[in-house]
Amino acid sequence: MRAVSTVASVLAVAAVGFAPSAAAADVQSKQWYLKPMQAEQMWKTSTGKGVKIAVIDTGVNADTPSLKGQVLADEVPKSVAYRVTADYSGHGTTMAELIAGTGSQGGLQGLAPGAKIVPFRIRLEGMKDGAADERKTPESETAIRAAADTDVKIINMSFGALGPSSKEEEAIKYAASKGKMLIAAVGNDGEKSGDTIGYPAAFPYVVGVSSSDEAGSVSKFSSSGGYVDFAAPGQDFPGWCDETFKAYCDDVHGTSPAAAITSASAALIWSAHPDWTVNQVTRALIDTAGRSWPKKDPSTYLGYGAVRPRLVLANRNYDPGPAAVDPLAKENGGDVLAKSASTPTSSSPTSSTPSQSQPPKGTSAAVPGVESSSGSGNTLWIALGAVAAVLVIGGAAAAFTRARRAR
Repeated sequence: MRAVSTVASVLAVAAVGFAPSAAAADVQSKQWYLKPMQAEQMWKTSTGKGVKIAVIDTGVNADTPSLKGQVLADEVPKSVAYRVTADYSGHGTTMAELIAGTGSQGGLQGLAPGAKIVPFRIRLEGMKDGAADERKTPESETAIRAAADTDVKIINMSFGALGPSSKEEEAIKYAASKGKMLIAAVGNDGEKSGDTIGYPAAFPYVVGVSSSDEAGSVSKFSSSGGYVDFAAPGQDFPGWCDETFKAYCDDVHGTSPAAAITSASAALIWSAHPDWTVNQVTRALIDTAGRSWPKKDPSTYLGYGAVRPRLVLANRNYDPGPAAVDPLAKENGGDVLAKSASTPTSSSPTSSTPSQSQPPKGTSAAVPGVESSSGSGNTLWIALGAVAAVLVIGGAAAAFTRARRAR
């Protein structure tokens, strides 16, 4: 994406600037969400096998122990295949491992270890691309279109910008028309006043994800507003923090990993039900999300609630509803599989940043004056695993492209 503020660029740099400290043997023990989400139990039913996920990011290092055999670089269209396995920051590799890592040799354990990653490398603001010729590294809209033309089912976009791009919006519509599930991080501007949800999360047809912590509190850095769809774990676990891949860093924070975990959740469901459409997988995530408010009244902070794929996998009688009806049609302004006729937004040049940040310690504390009973809460304890939901980000700039929520 394009148009990004200086602050967003600084947050992106901060995300990769901390000294490595997580010992390999301790990495998986610090992935606190695996136990409450009951990953081991889910893997008895589904591991994500048969599902390919496009990771549009800083590239994906296919040679980390956790990703060996998991990355399908040869399936990237040649037009956008420039150095896709040369990750210039560690960000894209972290997302890939959180999705489909095998956990080999103490590496990050992916939530959908049976899934495969198709890597796409784009330029992101605030991150130095070490490519010999950066002009060969595509923009986000080019990568999105290319991913849409492959057989991936899910497109993970753990990046964002404050301003919209008409080219990127058209690419999103194109991918949606191909039946792809588009998942994006909402952003890390939660401590700013007002709605600041980023793009592409604020575009129609994109599932926007916010972040939560281990205690069940909203991550203060997580943006909030009318375009949040789900919440997922997004802080206090390790990740790669530079291009050397010598050691993981502790406490990688951001809505980026929350989006990746949501992509993995969708992969688990789609693998168990390969005949379902994107509409049915999305509906399943909505129906089973953890929340304390009516489904018909999604929260501006938590959307439909915390992702809980296990509840879909455990219910053999779950009805995913009609295959051709988009459960988010009202918000999207039409069916996800139909091309939108809405007028494109501004095409002014913009720059994308990864939606991963490292806020000061203690910034995940509860936000005063927010009541969980209203659906706008910052804490959500979920039964059958107590997975925490989170504050989410919203986008004032997207008011013309996606229906806002009243609260």
